[in-house]
Amino acid sequence: MQKKLQKTPEEYAERAKSFFAEGYNCSQAVLLTFAEELGMPLHMAAKLASSFGGGMGRLREVCGAVSGMFMAAGLLEGYDDPKDHAEKTAHYKRIQELAEAFRRQNGSIVCRELLGLAQTGASHHEPEKRTEAYYKKRPCQELVGDAAKLFAAYFSAQSYNK
Repeated sequence: MQKKLQKTPEEYAERAKSFFAEGYNCSQAVLLTFAEELGMPLHMAAKLASSFGGGMGRLREVCGAVSGMFMAAGLLEGYDDPKDHAEKTAHYKRIQELAEAFRRQNGSIVCRELLGLAQTGASHHEPEKRTEAYYKKRPCQELVGDAAKLFAAYFSAQSYNK
């Protein structure tokens, strides 16, 4: 059975940016974009991805948009048999390819590097207020769009049979 996404990569990018503009974190915005189409209710996807915003709870590690992309990849093409070495290997290959595509486009997959920050945000657990100034100084809305578009383009170009 071939799995296929239903919209264009550009449509997914706009949807992800819209979720981010509503106030969802970067990880939620990407996962929510694909959740229902991949069989996960929006409320469950929002909760699952809630810990990964701000580079994993504002630690400024792996970009939340990238983490959201990886979670969507798991829903679409993840493995569930811990003994299936071939499926695990194939999935990790897909994840590394997605990471490399995001890195090529944006220079990094690390939140603090994407934001030009010197240190982690471990002592800064309170999220910033979403104001007009916030959206002007942060590339996050564009990054969630990039992640959604890359994910959709990658899986639209692939032929996976299960």
